[in-house]
Amino acid sequence: MQERDDIEDVGERVAIMTAEEKLRQLGRYLPAPHSRAVEGKEGRGLRELRPRGGRSRWRPLYRQIGPEIFVVLAVAPEVQTDQAGYNRTVRHAMERFAELEI
Repeated sequence: MQERDDIEDVGERVAIMTAEEKLRQLGRYLPAPHSRAVEGKEGRGLRELRPRGGRSRWRPLYRQIGPEIFVVLAVAPEVQTDQAGYNRTVRHAMERFAELEI
């Protein structure tokens, strides 16, 4: 995913990939603090991965599209760090989701 690859900090990229692997293995059973729903109606249906148990500056945004199928749509900056960037990325993730042929 382009957003993940653009993150300069290798440790952050690894943390994101680790969180994505946890999602692959645990799916909807991935517990807090590793995952939570995106707040607000613009992000309805989206969830965010929280690498490093929420201590990362990045939030991969994903959505479940089948019983065991999850798709990561974008990587947003953490909302407390960059709310405008987070909101922009939520919109972008929803646009990507709308383009999927499901």
